[in-house]
Amino acid sequence: MAVAVKECLELQLLEVEMLLSMFPKKGEINLDEDAVPGVQRYLRNPDGALPPQLEYSIAVDVGEPKVTVELRVLLPHTYPHVAPRLFARSDALHRQQQLQLNTGLASHISSLPSGEVCVYEAVQWVKDNTLPYLEDNKISLESATKEVVVKETLHRMWIYSHHIYRQELRKKIFDSAKKLNLTGFCLTGKPGVICVEGLRENCEEFWRVIRYPNWKHISCKHVENVETDRGIDNLRLFGAFEDLQFQAHGDYGLRNDYHMDLGQFLEFLKQHQSGHIFQILFGVEGKLSDK
Repeated sequence: MAVAVKECLELQLLEVEMLLSMFPKKGEINLDEDAVPGVQRYLRNPDGALPPQLEYSIAVDVGEPKVTVELRVLLPHTYPHVAPRLFARSDALHRQQQLQLNTGLASHISSLPSGEVCVYEAVQWVKDNTLPYLEDNKISLESATKEVVVKETLHRMWIYSHHIYRQELRKKIFDSAKKLNLTGFCLTGKPGVICVEGLRENCEEFWRVIRYPNWKHISCKHVENVETDRGIDNLRLFGAFEDLQFQAHGDYGLRNDYHMDLGQFLEFLKQHQSGHIFQILFGVEGKLSDK
């Protein structure tokens, strides 16, 4: 058995030398610097312990710009009388395509005559047979990208508060809406109403910001989600983030503690295709008085 292993290791060294001459550029073959000397020491003293199995990788140019396939090689001590352990991988291929590529490589290697070195044959097979997998991957990526790009969802939140008066609070509301590219409105007075519409993550961030640290008299009464393949801007009901103030008739003194005119607000909602929201916010059906 020792003689058979010695002969196999001698063939392995010859093959490595051949590969190094065929792939002389830096980085084409990655081989531990002690791997070959370890085998050589064993060949000088075959009665000692077996050296570690030869292990290295080869960067294979498959003819596609910026694409390299790494062929990892592990040689059993009795290779080439037994098959080498080979694995091809590339960042340009997803897992299923790498599996298919390696299945084809293993099938090819098993069809070769036993007892002959075959790593260069494996390199050549990878070089000649990887492109179809890359083309399949491009097609699948393009299809996936189209599916992701064409679908967006507009998120719209209807927020109710007991009142909105403080200037610093109103500033926070308008600054946050502008920063997050949200449209809608803020209705100042008692009660107060806010509507924001835009991307879901932006609406949720707006809601988190204005509630902090602890706005007690506020709640999100209703949420609408509308999916589109034409971009969310086509679904917005409001062209900007508006400042609404509807004051009822009467003198409320220096505090400016006024109730908003619900009739004017209902008319505003209907003008923006949102009349149904009135009942959700206030619990009663909105009706405009005859003029």
